[in-house]
Amino acid sequence: MFDRLQQMEDRYIDLGNQMADSAVQSDREAMHKISKAHRDLEEVVEEFRKYKQLKQSIEDATLMASEPDADLAAMAAEELAELTPRLEAAEAALKVMLLPKDPNDEKNVIVEIRAGTGGDEASLFVAEVFRMYQRFAEQHRWKIDVLSESESSVGGLKEIIFLVEGTRVYSQMKFESGVHRVQRVPATETQGRVHTSAITVAVLPEAEEVDVKVEMKDLRIDTFCSSGPGGQSVNTTYSAIRITHIPTNTVVSCQDEKSQIKNREKAMRVLRSRLYEVEMQKQHDALAKERKQQVGTGDRSEKIRTYNFPQNRLTDHRIGLTLHQLDLIMEGRLQSIVDALIADDQDQKLKAEANAA
Repeated sequence: MFDRLQQMEDRYIDLGNQMADSAVQSDREAMHKISKAHRDLEEVVEEFRKYKQLKQSIEDATLMASEPDADLAAMAAEELAELTPRLEAAEAALKVMLLPKDPNDEKNVIVEIRAGTGGDEASLFVAEVFRMYQRFAEQHRWKIDVLSESESSVGGLKEIIFLVEGTRVYSQMKFESGVHRVQRVPATETQGRVHTSAITVAVLPEAEEVDVKVEMKDLRIDTFCSSGPGGQSVNTTYSAIRITHIPTNTVVSCQDEKSQIKNREKAMRVLRSRLYEVEMQKQHDALAKERKQQVGTGDRSEKIRTYNFPQNRLTDHRIGLTLHQLDLIMEGRLQSIVDALIADDQDQKLKAEANAA
């Protein structure tokens, strides 16, 4: 591991020297490529340098501890007690940094939330979970753009599809995919009984054109009159778009915009991301089969989380995490859950690497 880290530091220094070269500075494309590579190494190199400094300090303190002077030896022992856990923490951080990066972590995401079992109550919860993600996005200064939505008769949402744009969105949102179960007393319940409903959440990394090649000959594009809110011009013109990807029978529709062109652009973004996810799942399944190791199945039919309103409790079943602060979580305070899921994922990867070594 440390040989690899030293190579990375050497590479980092070399890239820094290249960036100072006037020939590179005059070549915009080369400068962009080299500076990106330099920036990508910066975090791990800084952590490695911190580790080396700590290691040197420990070696110095160890030498001082062998001095005959009792005061010096006591100071050294105190310093070693402080530095040793810091060195262990720095080494653990480096191991995590060296794990293979998810190529999608930097991407924007398309989130699809749909009502499942529970009828009207499920549709109300779809709207509340969408609001929760809106608040979470605001905390990260991400931008949300609704691509498609279908309202229910009670003011909820049967389905909503939206784009989230910002810094490292997928890295924070990818563990939200799955079945979210809600337990509470519906407003229409006269006996005060707790009902259980469910919704599904799908988080797709937004695919660029370079990620997925979509041939026009493989598409059937239909136009139709929009329905629902949006004003007369929406309802009386053929602005809504339905795109069918014939080889996979994937169907996407969008009617939120008054412009047919804008609806088509939005529908294509969703289509590319769905096709990209299918391809990623194929690769994931192939890798899991090859390694004979997989954490969960990734199937969206799996219940990942329960929101229990009477007890103000949220439970994430994948990691056995229970928090009695559901009211705050529904206001978008999801970070502690996200951090715990990321930490568990890293732990699983570290164990897999250790077993493979």
